[in-house]
Order: sequence, then C-alpha cells, then structure tokens
Amino acid sequence: KVILVPGGSGGLGAATVALLAREGAKVVVGYHSNRARAEQLADSLNQRGAGKVICVEGDLRELAARERLVEQAASLTGEIYGLVNFLGDPARVEFAALDEARMTEAFQVNYFAPVLLAKRVGEHMLAKKVAGSIVFLATMQAVAAFEGSLNYAGPKTALVQAARIFAKQWGGRAGIRVNVVAPGVSMAGMAQASIETGKYDPYIRSDTIARFGRPEDVARVIRLLLEPDNYITGQVITVDGGLTLRRDRG
Repeated sequence: KVILVPGGSGGLGAATVALLAREGAKVVVGYHSNRARAEQLADSLNQRGAGKVICVEGDLRELAARERLVEQAASLTGEIYGLVNFLGDPARVEFAALDEARMTEAFQVNYFAPVLLAKRVGEHMLAKKVAGSIVFLATMQAVAAFEGSLNYAGPKTALVQAARIFAKQWGGRAGIRVNVVAPGVSMAGMAQASIETGKYDPYIRSDTIARFGRPEDVARVIRLLLEPDNYITGQVITVDGGLTLRRDRG
C-alpha cells in the first residue's frame, strides 16, 4: 500500500517510515529542505529490499507542494491508502515575546498545512473509494495543560478537533479512519533537545514515568492505526508512559 509520510525524514517520522518499509509498504516521504537526511534514510531502507521509500521535496504550507506530493504518491499504484502527518514545528518562543506574527507562523505549520494536506488526501480516497487511514501527530501538550506551551499546544489542540471532524465526516460507508497520536517526551525529534537540557529529568526522579519514550513506541501505535482491518477512528492515543496522568508527582 502507498502511505504518505510528510515530515518523516527524521526523529519519530523516520522510525515510522522504517517500520512501514520493513513490512513492504511504498512510503512517500515529504521533506522541506534537508535533502541529504531524506535521501540517506531512503537509500538505507531501499537497500534492505522490503518496501520502497521515495522522497519528495517541498514546503507543504504551499498548495503547489501539497499537490505535487499527492500526485507523485498516487502515481505509484493509482491510489493512496494512508497518510501519517508528521508536519509540525516546536514553535518555541518565550511567552513575553509571543505576538501575532509568531502565532500565525505556528498555526501555518502545525495546523493549516497538515489539515489542508489531509483534506486533499481524503478527497483522493473518496474519489478512489479507498477505505484508508489518516493519522495526525499532535503532542501531550494538546491533551494536558503545560505552562509556556501556548504557541505550540494551541494549533495542536485545534488539530485534534479537526481530526475528529474528518473522522465523523468521512466515516460510515466511506470507511476512512482518522486518528491522532499524541507523543510525550520521546528521545527523538523535537523533544530530544529538551531532554538533553534536563528539563524532564524530574519526571524520572519522581517515578512519574519509568523512562523516556523511544521512537519505536510511537511508530508501533501508528502502525496499529494504519492496519486495514482496524476498528478505531476519531480517537486520540497519548503515548507518554503515563506522564500526563501522573505529572502532579513531578
């Protein structure tokens, strides 16, 4: 099956791409500018001879780039089965410096681009009568309130509601399932830098969580949600080792 993974060239995305490729999927990785990283991932996985990984460059905030990505993916077999939407940016900014320009930028990357791409892919699935699966990546900050996270948590929380609307709109006989995975503190991607500063060490010392997350923890949940016979839709699965549940102990 053809699965689109925009933002999948590094971190949690790369782990997901590797898992899907090992199982024989045709994975189309969308990346913004780091061609070397994307091509290194594709070359490494393609040498193993299971699935196929191709890379497509583009700024997915732009309509033309989204269309190009969808068209290249659809050209592989004629239809797209899945979308795993890793598009996003940590949008880190001090609260005192938060202004309209920075909030607009955060929403463009973390909400507008992934939602508009999902809309395009969903319309393709409907036209081709594909009972496919769409998975958005949010954050634990979208399901629990963390101080200082307004610029990142705001658009990610909106993304959760958009996924639920898509799931309701495209469910039933159309058969398109839409879900959200909300990672916690994982040793990859956006969270890696925060872990290295020691910011989250108190959660380990206080036994709030047993360990930090691994990329494979998130990849396996995404793989479950892509399963063709899966019965889950309109849900948010938080992969955080219980941090949001027990963080009062931190």
